[in-house]
Amino acid sequence: MTLRVLADSVLSNGGVTADVLAYIPSPAQGVWQIGPFPLRAYALCIILGIVVAIWWGERRWRERGGQPGAILDVAMFAVPFGLVGGRLYHVATDWQKYFGADGHPIDALKIYQGGLGIWGAVFLGGVGAWIGCRVYRIPLPALGDAVAPPILLAQAIGRVGNYFNQELYGRETDLPWGLEIYLRFDDDGRLDPMNGVSTGVVDKIVHPTFLYELLWNLLIVVLLVQIDKRYRIGHGRLFALYVAGYCVGRFFVELMRDDEATKLAGIRINSFTSALVFLAAVAYFVFATKGRETADQLQPSTGSRPWPWQIAALRAAAAQQATAETSDAASTDEDVAQQRDAVTGKDTGSAEATDGDTDAEAITADDSDNAVELDKSEPTDEPEKATAAAKDTPSAASTSSEKSTESAEAESLAKPTTGTVPEQKDTAAERK
Repeated sequence: MTLRVLADSVLSNGGVTADVLAYIPSPAQGVWQIGPFPLRAYALCIILGIVVAIWWGERRWRERGGQPGAILDVAMFAVPFGLVGGRLYHVATDWQKYFGADGHPIDALKIYQGGLGIWGAVFLGGVGAWIGCRVYRIPLPALGDAVAPPILLAQAIGRVGNYFNQELYGRETDLPWGLEIYLRFDDDGRLDPMNGVSTGVVDKIVHPTFLYELLWNLLIVVLLVQIDKRYRIGHGRLFALYVAGYCVGRFFVELMRDDEATKLAGIRINSFTSALVFLAAVAYFVFATKGRETADQLQPSTGSRPWPWQIAALRAAAAQQATAETSDAASTDEDVAQQRDAVTGKDTGSAEATDGDTDAEAITADDSDNAVELDKSEPTDEPEKATAAAKDTPSAASTSSEKSTESAEAESLAKPTTGTVPEQKDTAAERK
């Protein structure tokens, strides 16, 4: 950036003078010839933006629980579709440049010369991303949330390419940060603002609308990251915020531009597009499923997934997933409780067994002590007790003998002998 004192900054512009305190110079050229190949700043900025978007999007996808490499796989579909869609939108809205009276239709294929419509790029890029997600069976809304801030950062980087091409500038201004637009000529001396080289002649000073949009994009990127961290946005709602936020800035930037563009009712067509897309993005954000997908939902699935616009099916799938997670959590809590009860019961049984063993050991110890005391006291008393018992108590053998003798005598008295009975009978007979 160059500073000039007001008194020394008198710039001619078709007979009209503009005094500025400071200004932003445009690059002298946007294309450098390296042998037979042209090196274009615009193409380098687009490539750099794509690389940054894939790298950062991959990191965000892994942080959400997705499989590594998924963003690069889907980008193989999304990037070519996005480039084609962006070019088609640009050619369709500025068709007179290519198919008008002084146009060259073949130039419609020269994408390296600049001219990509972000609306077409997002639309067809989304179609390519959807195809990639269907191939790899991962949810498109979740992938959109992961790549939303990276895509907007890539757009900001791409705006630097517009700066080198001296395009997408606004109306003339005398503001201190006005942008100088140089006259550029090719090798044959013909005017070529995009591919030529500047001679240092200032054509006009304009609003650097590319810079306004670049700064606005960076601001929305920061806001998206903070919202995502704080509220854990999911199910495509962060992507909807990205679209809505970008549309707001683009709407006002379009009102400041003065280059050729297709208009409807005197309003640039991009302003209409910004308003309609903004309303669609807000509607999706309001009605889409709340919350964020779990890591399991980001894994490749074997079944078919609902389409992004099938809100009812997406909500049903989210509700089913939430029910499954609640059941799993309840089962986990129950298992933990059972394990805790088992451990508690085991500890109680062990404690009781330990107490019982302790009591048994105490009783055994007491018996042992008593036995020891008895062993110590009995030897002194037993001889005397034995002697007294021997004196007072007859022996078992003598007692048995006496009992046998008494029994024999009783039997002999109760049963008379055979010889005695006949003698008595005879005596009776003699008496008769």
